[in-house]
Amino acid sequence: MTSASAATSASSPIVLDVADVRVRRAGRDLLGGVSLRVRAAEHWALIGPNGAGKTTLLTLCGALGHPSAGTVDVLGRRLGRVELSELRRHIGHVDPRHRMLGDNPVLDVVLTGLTGSSDPVPRWSATPAEEARARSLIASVGLGARSGSRWSVLSQGERGRALIARALVADPALLLLDEPATGLDVAAREHLLDTLDEVRAAHPDIASVTVTHHLEDLPASTSHAVLLRDGLVFAQGPADDVLTSERVSAAFDHPLVVDRVDGRWSARTRRG
Repeated sequence: MTSASAATSASSPIVLDVADVRVRRAGRDLLGGVSLRVRAAEHWALIGPNGAGKTTLLTLCGALGHPSAGTVDVLGRRLGRVELSELRRHIGHVDPRHRMLGDNPVLDVVLTGLTGSSDPVPRWSATPAEEARARSLIASVGLGARSGSRWSVLSQGERGRALIARALVADPALLLLDEPATGLDVAAREHLLDTLDEVRAAHPDIASVTVTHHLEDLPASTSHAVLLRDGLVFAQGPADDVLTSERVSAAFDHPLVVDRVDGRWSARTRRG
């Protein structure tokens, strides 16, 4: 991040403020004293080994749970003092494990982002403006010709892009992505990551948080990163300062060489 963009980021509104959060379940700390502040136009990655606490932290970011201690402010509203279902309507969530009861067309799937439901809500219908926005977003993720296609006939990559459109249809200020490249082949992954870069450019004020195990699954537009280990923050800050060979190796307890080429990261075992 350049000094100019860093200054702009520092003056941007705070979208997400996690302060000294602890999450304790069954006598065990899943998160211990974790803090994270995300501003508009920042794109954070949560990286760490299995069991590091990434999904638990994303659950708090999405107003899907409460901390055992500490505070979480999402879009200026504190968890525990706000009606969660209303708050969630302002958060876009992309989860490749999204489940539906029916075999719905792409357009109907995207419109469920307005109702916050897994399937179309009976007796609810979108306004002409809402449907037009949904169709525009479907086209923007490269699925314009597939808007009437049923979910069952889509590839995993097409489903991922449809879910991005679904997350954006309510014009959220915060976009959360839970391992969005899960199950994709290399071509589908590249298409998805290019789509995310394009979405971020087209929606310059949106903030995002992406959980992934793999540096290769991070879009080039990633601006910041958090390394988690054993429920604690191992390192956080601008992505180029955090995603280094030394820090990633220590977080994963494995000798790695981390490279960034054309904006994209990769990691491999250090030999010798």
